[in-house]
Amino acid sequence: MNEIKIDKIIRSKRSTVSIQINEDNKLVVRAPYKLNENEIYKIVQKHKKWIEKKQKEIEERNKKYIPKKFINGEQFLYLGNYYPLIILNEQNQSLIFDNAFFLSKNLISCAREIFINWYKAKALSEITNRAFYYSNKYGFEFSKIKISNAKTRWGSCSHKGNIYINWTLIMAPEDILDYVIIHELVHLEIPNHSKAFWNRLEIIYPNFIEAKKWLRDNANLLKI
Repeated sequence: MNEIKIDKIIRSKRSTVSIQINEDNKLVVRAPYKLNENEIYKIVQKHKKWIEKKQKEIEERNKKYIPKKFINGEQFLYLGNYYPLIILNEQNQSLIFDNAFFLSKNLISCAREIFINWYKAKALSEITNRAFYYSNKYGFEFSKIKISNAKTRWGSCSHKGNIYINWTLIMAPEDILDYVIIHELVHLEIPNHSKAFWNRLEIIYPNFIEAKKWLRDNANLLKI
């Protein structure tokens, strides 16, 4: 009988145990301080079938992922659309976007870092604007929008009213980005996944089930 391996345990003041599998197929468990490792292990083993199923799904998705190459014609996502990379001979000090990505030949060695920084800057601006739009429209209140590097969550929020959104979502279609933003805004009102939460979310974003499925099926597209 194969036993489930826990890759990381994160303890906090929470009262429940959360089991998450990130896109690297690592099993992350969030647990209360009061639970010892044996108790956590027993809880995880009870979810063995579900964990194995999810890890198999992610393994299959990861097989389809092809790492990006920073060459002429390579396609990069931005707000759900693909745009080609064009390598320039002249020397510039930044990435330029104008219905295509333009990058100087002298910057290819650090192209991945340049792209990530560009995506993060765009994500902060776009997500902040959209969060203000939905807050004004539906009466939400938040403190700050922050960009997240989390590997296990698309978004989260804090008791201080801060909202954290994964920067890679700037590559997703706009309606998917909106879903994650609205999801976290609703959590500021209802900090759980109760029936009341899903009912409130559905009023604002009726297609949330389809959005969740899109993220589950297409997570590998949002990589660089």
